[in-house]
Amino acid sequence: MRASRFSGEIPTLPRVAAVIPARNEAGVVGAAISSVAKQDYRGEFHIYLIDDASDDGTPEIARAAAPPEMLTVLSGAPLPSGWTGKLWAVAQGVHEAARRSPDYLLLTDADIVHPPGGLSELVARAELGGYDLVSWMVTLRCESPAERALIPAFVFFFFLLYPPAWIADPRRRTAGAAGGCMLIRRNILERIGGIERIRGELIDDCALARAVKQHGGRLWLGLHPDTHSIREYDTFGAIGRMISRSAFTQLRYSTMLLAGTVLGMTATYLVPPVLAFRANIYGAVAWVLMSLAYLPVLRYYRRPAFWAPLLPLVAIFYLASTVHSALLYWTGTGGVWKGRVQAAR
Repeated sequence: MRASRFSGEIPTLPRVAAVIPARNEAGVVGAAISSVAKQDYRGEFHIYLIDDASDDGTPEIARAAAPPEMLTVLSGAPLPSGWTGKLWAVAQGVHEAARRSPDYLLLTDADIVHPPGGLSELVARAELGGYDLVSWMVTLRCESPAERALIPAFVFFFFLLYPPAWIADPRRRTAGAAGGCMLIRRNILERIGGIERIRGELIDDCALARAVKQHGGRLWLGLHPDTHSIREYDTFGAIGRMISRSAFTQLRYSTMLLAGTVLGMTATYLVPPVLAFRANIYGAVAWVLMSLAYLPVLRYYRRPAFWAPLLPLVAIFYLASTVHSALLYWTGTGGVWKGRVQAAR
């Protein structure tokens, strides 16, 4: 698995506005805002942080992390019906940023730390490649035992669902993006109807990418080793809740798709090792092949190769979390994030 880098000379640097929603992010927002403020981008650039009713000092920490001329902190309005909290905050930030008439909007999260050249790379990729939405799958934190065991598989499964080559191919319907770091042209965002177009989406990044592609926009998705999420998932339970929050949404709340997913993952990841332990050569070969496919992600996260044959155990965890996601939805408590239920039945 290769990380993507891109550079090139742009005659006229476009104007960019960063929009960062935040709700009780005191532990991470300072580092995130500081990294965005330290971009080496030479064009016009301003940062908007929209505080979504934080009660932990998030706005004050953000203000201390960037020069006042670079950062505008907004207090979010009350959440209207039909919106998720994050997207309502983003919509307010986009509306405020429009005063500066930016050419691009950098949509990023309050837990993402960017390298100094990150924005310049994104703009060069979009401008010279002719893309309307470019995004990086950021490098997720992989330090605790739970993170080391489960986070590489999260990226592995994501790219199985959203192959970058398919995303970039205008002939294919596949559309995806990584919401932690997205750069979108403002004109195409307006063309699709703005953030309001996806106001109730729980998996907002892929919904935005889908809308852009449906309107003829071009997409690009890659990896960047130096763009990091610093959000901690120190326990298996924390990672399970992260998966459960949106897994059933990914299946469009369909019981049939859930059943198909259970059968498909069982056949793909669980049956081969069972057959291999029964001395079945086909099961053994399938197990070896899935382990080899997993190795590039493990190398990217600097995990030892002996983790590769353990992918079936990891798959069981993800499958259980997906079923749990459905149960939460059916009981009216799905999509809980920062104290809000966002995918209730």
